[in-house]
Amino acid sequence: MTSPPRRFLSYGRQQIGDDDIAAVTDVLRGDVLTTGPKVAAFELSLAKATGAAHAVVCSSGTAALHLAAMALNLGPGDKVVMPALTFLATANVVRLRGAEVVFADVNPETGLMGAQELSAALAREDSENVKAVFPVHYAGQCAAPDQLAAAAKGLPVVVDSCHALGTAYGVGGKVGDCRHAVMETFSFHPVKTVAAGEGGAVTTNDGDLAQRLRRLRNHGITRDAESFVRDDLARDGGGAPNPWYYEMTELGLNCRLSDLHCALGLSQLVKLDAFCAARRALAAHYDEKLVSLAPLVKPLGRVPDCDPAWHLYVARIDFAALGLERAAVMTRLTEAGIGTQVHYLPLHMQPYYRDRYGEISLPGAETFYRQALSLPLFQDMTEEEVEYVVETLGRIVAGAR
Repeated sequence: MTSPPRRFLSYGRQQIGDDDIAAVTDVLRGDVLTTGPKVAAFELSLAKATGAAHAVVCSSGTAALHLAAMALNLGPGDKVVMPALTFLATANVVRLRGAEVVFADVNPETGLMGAQELSAALAREDSENVKAVFPVHYAGQCAAPDQLAAAAKGLPVVVDSCHALGTAYGVGGKVGDCRHAVMETFSFHPVKTVAAGEGGAVTTNDGDLAQRLRRLRNHGITRDAESFVRDDLARDGGGAPNPWYYEMTELGLNCRLSDLHCALGLSQLVKLDAFCAARRALAAHYDEKLVSLAPLVKPLGRVPDCDPAWHLYVARIDFAALGLERAAVMTRLTEAGIGTQVHYLPLHMQPYYRDRYGEISLPGAETFYRQALSLPLFQDMTEEEVEYVVETLGRIVAGAR
């Protein structure tokens, strides 16, 4: 029997080293705390890590999705197709633009909207009103991006990749490279693989789109003299741009990310490969140990041609066959020092969206939700801690049997 760990095992947590602390301290000792050189450096490093031409950082993963929705000019009368199994932000940013959400079902074993589920959702809708598709890479896995893009039939694809920084797919593909999407979005919340305290980013291969995203994150402001339209205000008597002048070209938001956050993100990003390798090894150890609890407990279904950088380790537990409610299992795990979470209540079941769109039947998402439980996974977790989690879960299962 594995000894209990000396720390509480939360479902996810950051790993901060002395190098990360030093990076932030250097900024605090410097002259610039807000939008300074660390922002540009983080963007360049993130673009390199993902394989995209451009990365635009912002204040959160939600802000990244919101900026992407703004950049697509989504508005009243438009519809966006996305999986029902996702965090609230994916849908909320669409509603904040006045557009409507079309919820697609997901594979009950992986939690992912693939090409089949996307096609089924599109078949239900008036295609003229559907203006975009927002796939979600769940837990670190991605459904085949090329197949999703083909199923989208020319509609702009914006991928919520907040769970999947570091994931590889197909032949040479990287999540974030925008091979099959106009934009992909990321989060640097502390439970994500790379933490910046808070923060998000949009990657794209479209230079004009990247420039617009940077304007939108900063109140719609431009300081590009070539684009000024009020020459009477913008230029001095000799025609040179006034050094203090800027113009607001459209409505934007304050979604900037500070140099403090970017210094931490930049320091963490250097360790991305090591962090991903640690998470993959821990997930493989979970897979091996959970075999003894089958068929009542199973790992997340796996996607072909995908090498996930696991953000979550989701176990699928047949609570009905076990004869225990999920809350009871979670409580017993908490008492043993093990934190868990459920990702997610499908959005069509949330009161706001149920009231707006009525009762919707999405059996794949509902089946997945009934069985999902996220077990602890973070990069400095040990194999012994994984074994303790599985052994504790095993005792709960045995007791119920």
